[in-house]
Amino acid sequence: MDVHRLLRQVREGEVSLEEAEEQLKKLPYEDLGCAKIDHHRGLRSGFGEVIYCAGKSEEQLQRIYSSFAGRRENVLGTRATQEQYQAVALVIPEVEYEEASRILCLRYTKPALQGFVAVCTAGTSDIPVAEEAARVAEYFGSYTERIYDVGVAGIHRLFAKMEQIRRANCIIAVAGMEGALPGVLAGLVDKPVIAVPTSVGYGANFGGISALLTMLNSCAEGIAVVNIDNGFGAGYLATQINRMALPKKGAD
Repeated sequence: MDVHRLLRQVREGEVSLEEAEEQLKKLPYEDLGCAKIDHHRGLRSGFGEVIYCAGKSEEQLQRIYSSFAGRRENVLGTRATQEQYQAVALVIPEVEYEEASRILCLRYTKPALQGFVAVCTAGTSDIPVAEEAARVAEYFGSYTERIYDVGVAGIHRLFAKMEQIRRANCIIAVAGMEGALPGVLAGLVDKPVIAVPTSVGYGANFGGISALLTMLNSCAEGIAVVNIDNGFGAGYLATQINRMALPKKGAD
């Protein structure tokens, strides 16, 4: 596609903005050999490219992040290690890393945080997964508040935070062990609850399967369940829901 020609046609009124946008959505990806980078995902879905860092070599990540840096485009990486961060930082010093969530991101523009997503955990051991969810939501423009360690073992701690939680457009509930927190929350609020089972627990937890099954079988309505330890998926979905709750541009 000749982008210059397309833009000239838009300027001269030969092609409408809507038609041009549809054509730009079909632009090809960038093939780096080790990865095919989708620089135009944001045009199609409203969310930019995300890189799953686990399993990638340091050299591969250097090439991937350099591609985005050359275009001065934002990119979010998940499940990165400290060693991967240090390798990328050698070639792109402005890259950011947060150890608890293992998020490795490159940001040239930061969106204004809007709406409200509440991120709750049953215990402190669930915080790394919750931090992944919260930081993904923030990266994509959602205002978040963290309400940690409010599980059913001391449910009075949850009740003390209910006024704050009820103000949210969407609630992420992260829990291991028996995974009861999302069901309890869903019975107390009128907002969607995204349940995130974690692999935290003793032997019969089966690496998070016990929490997953509890959440899937909850009798409380309004719960969506993501995969075990999938904080990224929860933060992404929460942002989609949060955006829908925001006032529409141009609306009275």
